[in-house]
Amino acid sequence: MKLEIIRKIIGGILLVSLISVLFFQPFQQYLDIPKTITVFEGQDYTFQKAVPVSASLISHNPNITLEQDQSSVSLTASVDGKDEMLLEFAGIPVKKVDVNVLKDFKVQPGGQSIGVKLNTVGVLVVGHHLVNTEDGKKSPGEIAGIKIGDIITEINGNKIEKMTDVAPFVQNAGQSGQALDMVISRESGKFTTKLTPLKDKGENSYKLGLYIRDSAAGIGTMTFVHPQTKKYGALGHVISDMDTKKPIVVEDGQIVRSTVTSIEKGSNGDPGEKLARFSSDREIVGNITKNSPFGIFGVLNRDLKNGIMDKPMPIALSHQVKEGPAKILTVVNDDKVEEFDIEIVSTIPQKFPATKGMVLKVTDPRLLEKTGGIVQGMSGSPIIQDGKLIGAVTHVFVNDPTSGYGVHIEWMLNEAGINIYEKPQEKAS
Repeated sequence: MKLEIIRKIIGGILLVSLISVLFFQPFQQYLDIPKTITVFEGQDYTFQKAVPVSASLISHNPNITLEQDQSSVSLTASVDGKDEMLLEFAGIPVKKVDVNVLKDFKVQPGGQSIGVKLNTVGVLVVGHHLVNTEDGKKSPGEIAGIKIGDIITEINGNKIEKMTDVAPFVQNAGQSGQALDMVISRESGKFTTKLTPLKDKGENSYKLGLYIRDSAAGIGTMTFVHPQTKKYGALGHVISDMDTKKPIVVEDGQIVRSTVTSIEKGSNGDPGEKLARFSSDREIVGNITKNSPFGIFGVLNRDLKNGIMDKPMPIALSHQVKEGPAKILTVVNDDKVEEFDIEIVSTIPQKFPATKGMVLKVTDPRLLEKTGGIVQGMSGSPIIQDGKLIGAVTHVFVNDPTSGYGVHIEWMLNEAGINIYEKPQEKAS
């Protein structure tokens, strides 16, 4: 009996000791130290450490320097390369950290208002309608199993690229009484179906019983341009069809300059909107090759300046972003890019791409007076902190238009096909 009591007491002591260790500050600091530290040339990285822990570089790379005191370790690198940092407790190795120094990398921040036109792959089905036939009202498309959000890519073995491609097949099939062989693309994959157009007795023409669309247009904000390749990223979020609410599968597209004509101010429950028009010359300044959860991407065919920060600037990786003051670049009048104050309320260092990495709040009185906070059309506005491009505005909180989400810039660069981890090729001598 006494032995059982002693065993329980010892178990309780061990449990309390384990819990105490987990909440012990030096142990928490040890857990917070990442397994890999990534920085750019000329930048530094600082982390807090427990008092008894010391740090040293295993290969003693002369281009990487360590400075440490009782509470922190600072790492600075002058040249790209790799090393390993060893953390020791009372002379005993306790943790090894990979150090990865990247080549200096800079992009040109955006902020310009842009007009966007997307051309879909095939034609998008955005609704059904009933054809008034002699036998009653029917929808041939619905009978054929075609759903809203489906994309018609082929009819009778012929590729469909725009709405005008469809009409001749419909009338010919109706007059001959033959069904159309349709190839349909759906999120779950492609499938084939047969659709027999029906005659509308009121219009004396044959119809599919489907509402279709082959393009979409809107406005947004440029985020960045990579000076060497002219690749760009904008919007920070996917463009979805307004009827189906599904992402638009892009065949191609174009961007043009746009001018903000007025602002519908945001309020609780109503995020507001930038009202804009495409520039009068409608000059195409770039193409669109991708519409992804992180925005739209493509290549510019001409230089695009914002007028206030036209020089390339360094970027910050997700773990380098910190809570506190920052700025956004955006247009609220005409085509003038302006700088406004915001605050990064929270940021999450991310190992894998995610669209909502930051929570931000507009603090600039001028922007709050003009827009009420974040409004539609502001998506893609670049976020600047400590002279570095850290991300883009993506979404507004519906019940609080002064606040919203931001995406980290490294994920937009990745979607644009720009590898910040790749060493530049050496020039032949």
